[in-house]
Amino acid sequence: MSDKILMKGNEAAAEAAIIAGCRYYFGYPITPQNEIPEYMSKRLPEVGGTFIQAESETAAINMVFGASSTGARSMTSSSSPGISLKQEGISYLAAAQLPCVVINVSRGGPGLGNIAGSQGDYFQSTRGGGHGDYRTIVLAPYNCQELADLTLEAFDLADEYRMVVLILADGFLGQMSEPVVLPEPSGKKFNKDWAVGIGRKNKVASLILSPEDGLTKHNYVLKEVYDKVETEVRKYEEYMLDDADYLLCAYGSSARICKQAITELRNKGIKVGYFRPITLWPFPYDELLNASKGKKKILTVEMSLGQMVEDVKLAVNGSIPVDFYGIPGGMIPTPEAIIERVESYE
Repeated sequence: MSDKILMKGNEAAAEAAIIAGCRYYFGYPITPQNEIPEYMSKRLPEVGGTFIQAESETAAINMVFGASSTGARSMTSSSSPGISLKQEGISYLAAAQLPCVVINVSRGGPGLGNIAGSQGDYFQSTRGGGHGDYRTIVLAPYNCQELADLTLEAFDLADEYRMVVLILADGFLGQMSEPVVLPEPSGKKFNKDWAVGIGRKNKVASLILSPEDGLTKHNYVLKEVYDKVETEVRKYEEYMLDDADYLLCAYGSSARICKQAITELRNKGIKVGYFRPITLWPFPYDELLNASKGKKKILTVEMSLGQMVEDVKLAVNGSIPVDFYGIPGGMIPTPEAIIERVESYE
């Protein structure tokens, strides 16, 4: 096993991308993700790759389109309002079935907001974000190690399903430093006979003007892929659920806070566990429903006014009460607030 290295979350994600074989990075600076382009600007030339600071977020995502169309592993990163500007390009990538990785180190909003971590981008991430019928795989790490591991996995998922994979982190995770064991490459190989290049007659485009025998048919082709992803790609973590009376549901940084609250609640004799979705799309609906059986109530905890809670309610479909506690604008839920809410159920 490799030695542990103290790394910022942003740096761990960037190095994991290099390990995964990413050789093209295009981005534009915005806090709190700036360590990613800074790190890539140094490392990519060292491994024979290309780093370009584009003139805008729109330019960056379209550069990703170009690199990905050749079959090369490429990536961009940004933070909330910057990801908003990339949404048109992400829709184009989805339409052309081009694999790539997009990292969102999210911040407080709406608007320019602030530079503190937030989870207000859940809807944007899991509901497409741009125009048209399309999906992106969405991975939600909760510590620096998982951010590195999921970044490496994201490139394999992107190539396997020819999709955009979005990693939804947050400013707190991107900026914190923790010991990380850098992941090893998976060694998986992918057929990219669809890619364009010299001597190839392939075509990559998102403009399909004919509705009946063109775009409608293409949308159904995309849907077949998304249906397969929903069946094959669902990740989650369960914690102390076997004897729990109450279930906390949270992702990312909020889940870390929930773990501390669970320890203190159990010391008080209140049996609580948690369910943490790691894939936000596809959301693990069936697994959460199964985890909720026999529980008295679910408390969903988010750094927002309540977005994932809608998927939690869809998962349990009225079979169990669902409560919500959240705080927006770059603030962090406290263990004390979570404890107080759970104690009110007794």
